[in-house]
Amino acid sequence: MKRIMLKLSGEALAGEKKTGFDEDTVRGVALQVKQLVDDGVEVGIVIGGGNFWRGRTSEHIDRTKADQIGMLATVMNCIYVSEIFRSTGMKTSILTPFECGSFTKLFSKDRANKYFGKGMVVFFAGGTGHPYFSTDTGVVLRAVEVEAEVILLAKAVDGVYDDDPRTNKAAKKYDEVSIDEVIEKNLQVVDMTASILARDNKMPMWVFGLNDENSIVNTVSGKFNGTRVTV
Repeated sequence: MKRIMLKLSGEALAGEKKTGFDEDTVRGVALQVKQLVDDGVEVGIVIGGGNFWRGRTSEHIDRTKADQIGMLATVMNCIYVSEIFRSTGMKTSILTPFECGSFTKLFSKDRANKYFGKGMVVFFAGGTGHPYFSTDTGVVLRAVEVEAEVILLAKAVDGVYDDDPRTNKAAKKYDEVSIDEVIEKNLQVVDMTASILARDNKMPMWVFGLNDENSIVNTVSGKFNGTRVTV
């Protein structure tokens, strides 16, 4: 596998605290990604902002402004995680769809490819840069643009289920499911906009539990016990 896009949920990086960061968790992710990079895999990363901001739950903030705050939360996450990655010896860069002063560089496909070519882990922060689009849509969009082979969705849950396994112990886990079935049954792998974008651009997604031991490396190397979303 040459190039992958890894989506990390902000909540998963927060660990048991459910907010902010759990440094041991983030460092564990960094060491796994370093192993992939050392093996020649090009890694792009998108991080959600839910460990800092869930603006859509507020009834008192304009949706556009709430989404802008969420975009900035993802930038903070990427800056933090990028620095933990650097502490393990990796080279990183953060690209955003809007200006952030000297904190980040503006996204372009050519710039991303240049950084991949230098062996850098490329963080795609700020979502799509527009309100009303989630980081789910952002990760599919960037994966399509930079021609990643697959999106790895590292979540708090270890795959795709037909119901919420946290509230329904009888929920059935899928080993493999088509993106058409995900859309038809609204299985909440990613949001509907992202699902349709993945389907139309034939972008597969693999869903697994971030907290499973060595889960990222195992997923890439074929020792996979999550759910493959096929196209």
